[in-house]
Amino acid sequence: MKAFALLIACGALPLMAATCESLSELKLRHTTVSVAQTVPAGNFTPPDGRPIENLAAFCRVAGTIQPTDDSDIRFEVWMPASGWNGKLQGVGNGGFAGSLSFSGMAQELRRGYATATTDTGHDAAASPGAAWALGHPQKVIDFGYRAIHETAVAAKTLIAAFYGEGPQHSYFNSCSNGGRQALMEAQRYPADYDGIIAGAPANDWTHLLVGGSDLAQTVAASPASFIPPAKFPAIEAAALAACDTLDGVKDGLIGDPRKCHFDPAPLLCKGDESDRCLTAPQVAFLQKVYSGPRTSKGDSIYYGYSPGGETGGGGWVGWITGAAPEKSQGFGFSSQFFSRMVYEDAAWDYRKFDPERDSKAAEAKLAGVLNATDPDLKQFRDRGGKLILYHGWSDAAIPPVNAIHYYEDVVAKMGAAPSASFVRLYMVPGMQHCGGGPGPNFFWSTNPAARGDAQHDMEAALENWVDGGDAPGPVVATKFKTGTNPAGGVERTRPLCPYPQVSKWNGTGSTDDASSFSCAK
Repeated sequence: MKAFALLIACGALPLMAATCESLSELKLRHTTVSVAQTVPAGNFTPPDGRPIENLAAFCRVAGTIQPTDDSDIRFEVWMPASGWNGKLQGVGNGGFAGSLSFSGMAQELRRGYATATTDTGHDAAASPGAAWALGHPQKVIDFGYRAIHETAVAAKTLIAAFYGEGPQHSYFNSCSNGGRQALMEAQRYPADYDGIIAGAPANDWTHLLVGGSDLAQTVAASPASFIPPAKFPAIEAAALAACDTLDGVKDGLIGDPRKCHFDPAPLLCKGDESDRCLTAPQVAFLQKVYSGPRTSKGDSIYYGYSPGGETGGGGWVGWITGAAPEKSQGFGFSSQFFSRMVYEDAAWDYRKFDPERDSKAAEAKLAGVLNATDPDLKQFRDRGGKLILYHGWSDAAIPPVNAIHYYEDVVAKMGAAPSASFVRLYMVPGMQHCGGGPGPNFFWSTNPAARGDAQHDMEAALENWVDGGDAPGPVVATKFKTGTNPAGGVERTRPLCPYPQVSKWNGTGSTDDASSFSCAK
């Protein structure tokens, strides 16, 4: 067994498969395997205590990776006991991470993948927000990029040991912070994954959280600028009235909000204030949300949010304004980032935030650890890697144009033709953060009607591309009548076009049917 373990640790493939339980003896670099068990078919309750139903039998390996004295990276790898499709699917996580994505692993296991995830080196239950980062720079590095890479390396080694061969191809698909993780893998560790999907990537992390702090400081300095939740339906209605038909279809969606020059000034209350109008401070605040943070000279520091996605469960109340000041998720992320990571001072006062000064401080200290903005993807491309980005136009967590600017940076760096050989971007009208919203927003294999169809399943489109098939074209997105449940029926379909193409109505046929649309520049 010692010789076998040595072969694995050195990267050589074993000549025969190992039992699941014997993987506990495997010697992995700075890694301790704490669990190696065969889980029988049926229901399984992972360590988070949330039962998962109807899983096929699998080998579960759990452990801890400690590349530094202050590292404590928990990871899990699940491998089908039979019917493995020969592939690895990495599963990322959102926010400040701090937990293992068991539900995501279960989804991939059901599709026949070996799958892996990590908490990125800290426990969110023990340290909510970014409290874990205070005084722990190595943990910040683990969260920034090291944990995802170390987990990929460990997963491939365990897979090779268990099956007697490594994965034929490896994939990573995640959104938000997970989209940042995805781009970090392509940029820093181009050999980890062959195909990557990066959704709504928070890849310009430092500038994104400058935007959140800037808005919070604005409300603190001028409490009258706070916009209560009851006013957002009127704001969204005004934005749609101004811009809905710019794409030729009146459908409650703004096809490309960059063409929408919505001015909220006409919403200024003419008499008594009501939910249908805005005060002057509220108009000014709304204009700031759309424009993004700026320097004292008026130069842009980061992007603003798009008009047309102000309401809904994933809209502005949840992410940007909150039900009351200091209650939005954006405030939580930005205040924790600056107090725990940038200044390492739990008493840091966001009310004194200065966008120009503090953005420079964040950039100088943490851009090299947390930002995944490098457009040079030559190594990833040269080894055959394929990358798909997507972003919802109604995202209230991360400004949608961020994805466009990163894509355009890649094209500028790599060249148009080389970029077309390995990267695609899809902008999704009406989709909020990683899903939801009034537009067609579901384009995954978890829709039984779409699974394996590269024209309806983005995961299938990526795998077909990696396997040497055609580059992805339009991908049809679906809006179901009841959330993400296909059983409730389909409300609307629409093609998502590879950027810079956009979906155009043909002039005939239902505007709720994808077949009535074509992609055009």
